[in-house]
Amino acid sequence: MLLLGARQVGKTWLMQEFGARYYKNVVYVRFDKDPLMKESFEKDYRISRLLKDLQLHGDVDIVPGETLILLDEIQECPSALTSLKYFCEEAPEQHIIAAGSLLGVAEHRGTGFPVGKVDRMYLGPMSFTEFLQATGNGRFVKLLREKDWETLVRFHERLAEHLRYYYYVGGMPEVVARYVATGSFKEAREVQMRLLADYCDDFSKHATPAETHLINQIWKALPGQLSREDKRFVQSDVAPGVKTDRLRGPIRWLADAGLVNIVQRATRPEMPLEAFTDAAFKMFFVDVGLLAARCKLSASVMLDGNAIFGQFKGALTEQYVQQQILTELGTTLYYWSAERAQAEVDFLYEGDTEIVPLEVKAERNLRAKSLQSFYRRYRRPLAVRTSMQPYAVNRVEVAATKDSSAGSYRVIDLPLYAISLLAEAVAEI
Repeated sequence: MLLLGARQVGKTWLMQEFGARYYKNVVYVRFDKDPLMKESFEKDYRISRLLKDLQLHGDVDIVPGETLILLDEIQECPSALTSLKYFCEEAPEQHIIAAGSLLGVAEHRGTGFPVGKVDRMYLGPMSFTEFLQATGNGRFVKLLREKDWETLVRFHERLAEHLRYYYYVGGMPEVVARYVATGSFKEAREVQMRLLADYCDDFSKHATPAETHLINQIWKALPGQLSREDKRFVQSDVAPGVKTDRLRGPIRWLADAGLVNIVQRATRPEMPLEAFTDAAFKMFFVDVGLLAARCKLSASVMLDGNAIFGQFKGALTEQYVQQQILTELGTTLYYWSAERAQAEVDFLYEGDTEIVPLEVKAERNLRAKSLQSFYRRYRRPLAVRTSMQPYAVNRVEVAATKDSSAGSYRVIDLPLYAISLLAEAVAEI
């Protein structure tokens, strides 16, 4: 297995905890701190020799099924990444997990990458439901999983409060752990600022000076881009005078590092959506809490519902929704906007059998003219609207216009705190 993700999302802890729980022995190699093992993997791909060296390194006998081999920071040793192919072919009985940054692994694709020989798993920040569990509120997760909407309505304000906390703290494990241990938003923010500084340090370590300058420009511009009404990333606003072609590499760098998520525009709602995209896109942060920290949004502004927060609340809410669906469902979202028109649907969700438009509202404002415009164009029978409104399923009547006949579609109102249930909610209709 190859465990991938941005820095500090908990890859090392997760695989070590897995090994401690389910295996008799664990052999752990960290390539940025184990030069001898790095040299061993760079020598050749003789699996019998590598297993002997791993036994000596871990001071244990490697027994298939009883011993878990952990290869951490594998991007620091491309030969170790290539060796997974040979382990799979020559020693398939061995249990191996390798972990590394998305960026480092992406750089080595095409140069010995073990295509088809590894199971890949992507680890992101903690989701809202995981945050509830970590903060001692697992009873709400149980209600969500049971889809006990009647009880959830009674606890609506409590869930809204925890959601605001999540907007501030986010899902980076170290930040959540500090918040749980201290109950201090100030200390959580200190960890966030350190993580942001560490990410900026990575720019210069892994990119050329020219790329680093543009990566920094994009990184600094992202909050302002998300504050736009349509959230679309306008490359010409990032670095005036720089051709957009020059920004493609730095944008891809940030995406490969797992620091940003790209949501492309679909020109029409046909399956697969990936086949109907153009050059326009939205760009989101890896984590909603880091976005709040990057914008220096204070705890008092966010948690007290201050009006100043209202201007940026839509950006945080779209960030939250995109992050939860990617983390909880493993699903890539798209969005739709009409050419030379005001209509736009925040996201398109690709279900098993149909494309479902998803409208995001920060509070209880349920005006969704874009959904009606979308229906008039494509006659999709179902839509989802996520807001702070309780769960409901209603039918929306659409009046006739000179260009389209009257009709109706069903809309699912799905509370923001229950967005992880999107796939189930759609499947049940």
